[in-house]
Amino acid sequence: LGYLLGSFVGGRLYDRMAGHPVIGNLLLVMVASVFLVPYMPILWLLVGVFVMIGAAEGAVDVGGNTLLVWVHRDKVGPYMNGLHFFFGVGAFLSPIIIGLFISDGIAWGYWVLAVMIIPVAIWFRLLPSPPIQRTAYDGSAKVSNPVLVALIAVFFFLYVSLEAGYGGWIYTYATKLDLTTAAKAAYLTSAYWGALTLGRLLSIPLATRLTPRVIIAGDLSGALISVFILLLWPQSQLAMWVGTLGLGMSIASIFPTMLSLAERNMTVTGQITAWFFAGASTGGMIGPWLMGQLFESIGPHVVVWMVLAGVILAAAVFAALLVWVNRSNRQSEKRVL
Repeated sequence: LGYLLGSFVGGRLYDRMAGHPVIGNLLLVMVASVFLVPYMPILWLLVGVFVMIGAAEGAVDVGGNTLLVWVHRDKVGPYMNGLHFFFGVGAFLSPIIIGLFISDGIAWGYWVLAVMIIPVAIWFRLLPSPPIQRTAYDGSAKVSNPVLVALIAVFFFLYVSLEAGYGGWIYTYATKLDLTTAAKAAYLTSAYWGALTLGRLLSIPLATRLTPRVIIAGDLSGALISVFILLLWPQSQLAMWVGTLGLGMSIASIFPTMLSLAERNMTVTGQITAWFFAGASTGGMIGPWLMGQLFESIGPHVVVWMVLAGVILAAAVFAALLVWVNRSNRQSEKRVL
């Protein structure tokens, strides 16, 4: 909820104010909030602090992606993949950092993370900000079409639903079907997120050579193949590992590459990026929840079937998006002629 709210508010801020100081100030809000977590004596105060952290995080995510697009424009592909690679690195390292200090009390883990954010916040406050992008910048017909924005937001909803849903339920799926032990299932979950992070790293050079359309089509094809491996050999440990690693690698670059595709076909403002992240965060909430509900009522196999449905629906939305873009481009050419 906080992340969703922060995404919308942040989008408006970046369209009106210099972006880097905004990010710096939001990071300082996160510092204060994270520092306060161990001091919260009752649950509702703790919830309020985490809502604040989520709101600041949502606004920072929107800002980071938006400003990167404004700086690099049509060459943003590899930079966007690099940004999302470091998201994965942070998600991997932060529990380790907390674990190193938790023996001295849980508060130390939060305090260390808060202190680590401070230099970055100060650095952002000192950086010059890119110009605010409100209209097409090169005389082209790149405008912000509501239908295109909606299609991309729905695509992000589906993508994050299947990414977070599978990542959240693969452990329970593997153990309930007796495919592996609890310890190995934990490794399987880590391997999935590790493959996703590695895939983003490998996609950086690909983004310099291939168009976003080609990359996303390849990603969805790889995801489809990986899911079919899981479905065709449901009792095989090897298939479970190959399918899981393949899925993580395949979907790794979808999110940043779709943002690159959006930049090529519309003027990406802060508010538009906020809509994209609203779709993504909603998918992150609903996807795992729905998968859990069906897991209880239908059974473990529903996890893979829901991922398959998500990939197929995402591919359908992607196809509709390309049709819309091609039609809009033809209409723009006719107006020019």
